[in-house]
Amino acid sequence: MNETLFYVFGIGLAVSAVVFSLIALKVQSFPGKAFPLVVVWFLVLAGAATTFAVLHAQEEQEHKAAELEHAGKEIEKKEGSEPFEEEEAEQHADTEGGEEEGGSEAGGEAAGPGGTIELAADESALAYDTDSLESSAGEVTIDFTNPSSIGHDVAIEKDGEEITATEVITQGEDSATAELEPGSYTFFCSVPGHREAGMEGTLTVR
Repeated sequence: MNETLFYVFGIGLAVSAVVFSLIALKVQSFPGKAFPLVVVWFLVLAGAATTFAVLHAQEEQEHKAAELEHAGKEIEKKEGSEPFEEEEAEQHADTEGGEEEGGSEAGGEAAGPGGTIELAADESALAYDTDSLESSAGEVTIDFTNPSSIGHDVAIEKDGEEITATEVITQGEDSATAELEPGSYTFFCSVPGHREAGMEGTLTVR
């Protein structure tokens, strides 16, 4: 609103200057007695344009401050989750030797010959719910859920070569299965720009 009023008064000031200049060229006695009114007119327009320009600038600063605060909270949230994920990986490494073959665990891990891994996209951001997955070697299936109206998928690659991928989906579910040998793989969203925004992670196959 302040931006619109700034443009209105700014345009009015410019138009008034042109109109009064044309009148002065044609009427030698102009502004004459009307000089005080002309001065007041220009002062009102200039003052209004300046006032709304300042208000618009304040709105822009508040909007940018809100965006920076939101971005800061997202970064803090992501950083706060990293220690938990590292601790979870350490606990899994300590107990992996005692797990029975064919069993499975929640939280993106699968035991035995292959397994099924759960992965979901964030509903409001370009992100997955985790950047670390684990599975046993064999036939590995990723069950992918996307609650967002923005299209996402999940693809798996190793050494730059794509192995498998789900379909790009919105507010739905899809799965992708591949035979994986022990090693480190990368999972990511293949929609242009999403991987660059942070939609990728590491899949460790043991």
